[in-house]
Amino acid sequence: MTAKDANYTFGEESTTWLAYTLENYLAFMPYQLGLLVTLIILYFPVIAVLFVIYAVAVVVYTCKKIYKLPDDPDIESWRIPSQILTSVINMLGKVWHGYEVFGMDNIPKGPAVLVYYHGALASDYFFFVSTFLSTRGRLIRSVVERLFSHLPGLKTSLATIGCGHWNREECVALLKQGHLLGIAPGGLREQNYGDNNYRLTWRKRQGFAQIANEAKVPVIPIFTQNSREACRVYGNIGPMRWLYERTRLLIFPMLGHFPVKLRTYVGEPIPYDPNVTTEELFEKVKAAVEALRDKHQKIPGSILSALWERFEVHRKEE
Repeated sequence: MTAKDANYTFGEESTTWLAYTLENYLAFMPYQLGLLVTLIILYFPVIAVLFVIYAVAVVVYTCKKIYKLPDDPDIESWRIPSQILTSVINMLGKVWHGYEVFGMDNIPKGPAVLVYYHGALASDYFFFVSTFLSTRGRLIRSVVERLFSHLPGLKTSLATIGCGHWNREECVALLKQGHLLGIAPGGLREQNYGDNNYRLTWRKRQGFAQIANEAKVPVIPIFTQNSREACRVYGNIGPMRWLYERTRLLIFPMLGHFPVKLRTYVGEPIPYDPNVTTEELFEKVKAAVEALRDKHQKIPGSILSALWERFEVHRKEE
């Protein structure tokens, strides 16, 4: 065989291999596209929230550059970005969910720990934080999962609306400085494992009670009606639970962002009592959140009923 024939053979084999590879890739493309579409559908709520958060991050970064703001958002000079964020969040809550808050006067002017039920997404809680800031002029500090506080580009944006990942000593210090502190004892576990029966998944996470007792502040129970109907979580099966418990990073598939009616109910304060132990306070707060749930939530929750409530006329509840 001549060199010319060898080169021709080599080129012919290369072309055949490339054609074979391309043919196999195209054969599997429908399955790949199907898998991609399925993942987008199952994680659409998470994708949409991340999109909004990063859009907000761009706005915050732009404001920081235009107004030459310092790195620390917890000062008066950050008032304009905070107002922009709260305006956007309030608009989303009103337009998409007809969002309302009842019992806001139960929150004291001084420090307190606000304990809330964690739905499939915590958007209802951020509607509450934004509403409280725009009506009362106070920023609630909110403890978020370490995962979210370490996402690239989001630390400053989250801090602008009072979010951060603090340890127990830092939480106590915030309360002693006179701040309000929001905590969801269930966290991502309650988000992932919860369903339309609204069972609390707190286990023995008594940190909020210990913080409240150390800071000697009251605890305010909070519950949002229909938060589980806005988004539904799926995939709560053995392998996914096993993976989450070992990584604490997994967010289960969910469907939603349904425009259901959302109402947040703020319960009466549970005052600080030096004679009440951390365990006793934990049980009292848990019972108070469950009482709000039992009073205001239809169980099991129904997406259709929650959607219909958008069109019902309700007497304003105090």
